[in-house]
Amino acid sequence: MARAHRRPPRPGVEWEFDTLTLPRDFSRNVVTRMLVERAEIGGWELDRLRIGDDGVRRVVLRRKIIRARLTLFG
Repeated sequence: MARAHRRPPRPGVEWEFDTLTLPRDFSRNVVTRMLVERAEIGGWELDRLRIGDDGVRRVVLRRKIIRARLTLFG
């Protein structure tokens, strides 16, 4: 699984991307269950799904990167 970073759509929002390549012999139900599990457990959401001429599914998932900010009380 390769990870890629793209320019954030607006200031202050950063995304983490995860790319999956699924073979053509996986049924639609199996792929759906895999993606739902990743969404529920890992917080991923579907960014892009492409089905190639050879039937291979290329899935790009994304999730927000939440950074903790230091707060100072003075």
